[in-house]
Amino acid sequence: MRILLTAATKEEIEPYTITNKTIDVLITGVGVPTTLYQLQKTILTIQPDIVIQAGIAGSFANNLSLGEVVLVKQDAFGDIGMEENKEFTPIFKSNFADANEFPFNEGWLINPSELFSVSKLNNVKAITVNKVGDSEVQKNQSIIHFSPEIETMEGAALHFIGLHQKIPFIQLRSISNTVGERDKSKWKIKEAIGNLNKELKILIDLINNEHPFEIN
Repeated sequence: MRILLTAATKEEIEPYTITNKTIDVLITGVGVPTTLYQLQKTILTIQPDIVIQAGIAGSFANNLSLGEVVLVKQDAFGDIGMEENKEFTPIFKSNFADANEFPFNEGWLINPSELFSVSKLNNVKAITVNKVGDSEVQKNQSIIHFSPEIETMEGAALHFIGLHQKIPFIQLRSISNTVGERDKSKWKIKEAIGNLNKELKILIDLINNEHPFEIN
């Protein structure tokens, strides 16, 4: 079983990778463009059996606690579209893109992995954005159009590449903060990373026992 473990920054997965030398590790950098490029290049080069993306995330949902670790079932590019008179229209709600053109399903990138049925972690709906901040306007726009539970800056890129390449993938995220909260004294980054790496070990053990999961 060849596993590619990827993260935006080395700090997010360093606790795990220090103790594990048998997994290919890719640090993509932050954001969609570099994640798309680095993932595509690496997948074509090493041809892993499965890709795991691990990292921290912001939460929209009151039922998710800081430090909680979740699996992302579906993701979307949350800020591609048009904004006029402070009104945002996602690209798939315009006439410029087909919301059901592969690999999208009603605008979503949905992971079909069987791991969701065997893992005990909560499954969530995410959006991926190019800009995070304290804008209540942006936060409300995201809620109105996507009703997401978490927000990241790379997740949809993983889903996009994984579905196109027909390679099994899983996105593991730990909640470090509430979306829109920029006071980092209220964030729980250390706790989130600690919990993330504990669940990462459990997930990898589960994958090694369950074997690869194909995407049809």
